[in-house]
Amino acid sequence: MALYTKNIILSLSGGILLGLFFLHGFSLLATADATVALFFSLLGEGWILKTLAFAVLVGSVMELMQKSGGINGFVSFMTQKTRLVRSPRSALLVSYFIGVIIFIESSITALIAGAVGRPLCDKEKVPHAKLAFVCDSTSAPVSSLIVLNGWGALLLGLIATQVQTGTISGDNVDILLHSVAYNFYAMSALVVTFLAVWFNIDIGAMKKAKPSLDKPALHVNAQANMSYMILPIFLMIAFVFLFLAMTGNGDMFKGSGSSAIFYTMLATLFVMFVYYIGTKNMSVTTYTKSAVNGAKKLFPIAVILLFAFAIGKVTVDLKTGEYLASLANESLSLFLLSGVIFLLSSIISFSTGTSWGTFSIMIPIAVPMAVGMDADVALAIGAVISGGVFGDHCSPISDTTIISSLASDCEVIEHVKTQLPYALISGLVAFALFILFGFMTPGSS
Repeated sequence: MALYTKNIILSLSGGILLGLFFLHGFSLLATADATVALFFSLLGEGWILKTLAFAVLVGSVMELMQKSGGINGFVSFMTQKTRLVRSPRSALLVSYFIGVIIFIESSITALIAGAVGRPLCDKEKVPHAKLAFVCDSTSAPVSSLIVLNGWGALLLGLIATQVQTGTISGDNVDILLHSVAYNFYAMSALVVTFLAVWFNIDIGAMKKAKPSLDKPALHVNAQANMSYMILPIFLMIAFVFLFLAMTGNGDMFKGSGSSAIFYTMLATLFVMFVYYIGTKNMSVTTYTKSAVNGAKKLFPIAVILLFAFAIGKVTVDLKTGEYLASLANESLSLFLLSGVIFLLSSIISFSTGTSWGTFSIMIPIAVPMAVGMDADVALAIGAVISGGVFGDHCSPISDTTIISSLASDCEVIEHVKTQLPYALISGLVAFALFILFGFMTPGSS
């Protein structure tokens, strides 16, 4: 519906109401009461409020970097002083490699890749849709491959539960590392994205994507100071490490992602205030007005995120994942198991908009299925991870989809439509590999 109407709020609202209508016995009154209760309950969740605040505060940081002249200075440095960026390809490669290098938190990764790449892409007349594709197709895949982050902590916890219940045996870390080696979607997505950038491959809706025409051309000033952009970006990277450790009581792997990114933005804005005012870059009034204006620009994104969380909750309540798994478990071939798990995880992730939620639903289902059929457990878990990331990439209600659009200044629906063909190619490659390895490694690990 979102792709057809091009109105994501209308589409999300329709999905939420229809789901609640089914859940409450087709009663209009009960549906109305449940809708109000749902949004009140979501706004009572600390992690949701912090994620929404993060989305709004991103707007403040972006606006301040622009107003300070930092973005102008960075573009001057990259295009005139060092000439590292001289083409659309090199502009996109900067964001690609940032997305690969910063693997600590997918939201921060997408944000920084977009913040750095957007002015360069504007200078080289690269469509924002293509930048959003690069940001989205590096952040989650890398975070799910290099699991020294919250992704790894979640997966370790889910695997540990299966070990503790006696479903499987072995070392949690060893099982996770073996499983990540089968994260075929993340690997194929990174390769497909690089090839699309390097060879300028536009397919599907991406052929029609145009550079932003509603913004004035960026007049590069060689005297502008890029430190007003570089410092905030460096601070965001440093602070997210710090706050993950602090919220995890010293253990970064146990830290809260939503709290870390929220506190990161607050701390960054505070240091920016001290630096910008202290260096007389702008007055307190200018700083305040710019921060408020930036927050206002991204308030609609926060609303979309709230509705995305709501429909995700409704989908979970409908027990879509359990139902699909029960259907797949009937007369399922051992050799097709990992491929089917990948498809199921993809559908659930697409429907709920959350890869982490998909992991939490599917690992307790996939592991017993693999054990019961004497299949490779690591391959089954790898299929869950891959499917979770794949479905999340294709979903218009995914938080990483929305944040990548936000960071790249691209409409969410345009981003979904232009990214979808590339994601489907990567998904097809991953599915084929899961079928192949299902035949090659049928034995339990």
